[in-house]
Amino acid sequence: MLRKTILGLGILLGTVLVALGQDPQYSQFYAAPLYLNPAFAGSAMAPRVNFNHRNQWPSLSANFVTSSLSADMYLERINSGVGLLITNDRQFSNLKTTDIGAIYTYHLKLSDGLSANLGVQGSYVSRSINFGDYIFADQIQSYLNGGGFPAYTNDPIVTGGFAPTIQYWDFSSGGIVYSERFWAGLSVHHINQPNQSFGNADAKLPMKIGVQAGYRIPLADYEIGNNLGSQIEKEKSLTPVVHYKHQGAFDQLDVGMYLTYSPLVLGAWYRGIPLKTYKKDNTTYLSNDAAVILIGYRQDNFSIGYSYDMTISSLGSSTGGAHELSLSYVFSDLFESKPKYRPRKAELRCPKF
Repeated sequence: MLRKTILGLGILLGTVLVALGQDPQYSQFYAAPLYLNPAFAGSAMAPRVNFNHRNQWPSLSANFVTSSLSADMYLERINSGVGLLITNDRQFSNLKTTDIGAIYTYHLKLSDGLSANLGVQGSYVSRSINFGDYIFADQIQSYLNGGGFPAYTNDPIVTGGFAPTIQYWDFSSGGIVYSERFWAGLSVHHINQPNQSFGNADAKLPMKIGVQAGYRIPLADYEIGNNLGSQIEKEKSLTPVVHYKHQGAFDQLDVGMYLTYSPLVLGAWYRGIPLKTYKKDNTTYLSNDAAVILIGYRQDNFSIGYSYDMTISSLGSSTGGAHELSLSYVFSDLFESKPKYRPRKAELRCPKF
């Protein structure tokens, strides 16, 4: 146990000091639209609330737990969307990050069948670290010398200028172009590359660039764009999607397919970079991460989804994979008593999970 504690500290400090880590991720990326791309704010053309929860590597003590809550709506008078995104991330149970972001998106119609959204996001971020659960060398030495086990440490890691909590501002932007069946988006997070070091070292958060695209193929004879509300149970479609992201020395590709046979949605995709390899300890590994399966349910304005990541990397099945839950509700009936409400363009019809 002591060895694991010291090892965990080393991993944690490596993450904090070297800052080679990456952003938290969701396998159900379209179920977390504002987290994926700020240009999604207002894309439901009505008030919407989303909740996401992910537990990655639950079989390990050094796991990752991430939760997000978002709310957004479309403002017809100014042809814009606004949103609020709150994300809480916990790594190794001792490193915690809370991100509160405000989003503004402008919606424009490019042609009769083509629209675009351009969004910006400003976030206030708080990160905290707790060394209380770790054992340091001076505490061990005191115990071995017969002086008992001290409750506090004088290790320079803790006493040498480290701040247990830091705050900073973070800025992102994104854009989406879409039609009734196709969409393509580009997002850029951490444009200002904020310093997230707890000490005097410079540990900038690398900029993250994401590309999202998909195409929805109808499998039944119904009019696309007219299957909302009471008609949603008629949707039968197949939707291939791709999602690529690059951050620092890290890049990743999600490619897969959604099958919608309302009210059920099934999904499966691969995460990794096919044929790409990396070397570690003179051994070559394929850049494979996980295979993901999803089952979702959509009824009227409500959606719920569950997905499981099966680890196919060198970490193996001992990690426990990752469990993820998503919930969404669109308050489209708020405008039923207001006949003047007429969205200028159609809802962005990408998957809900």
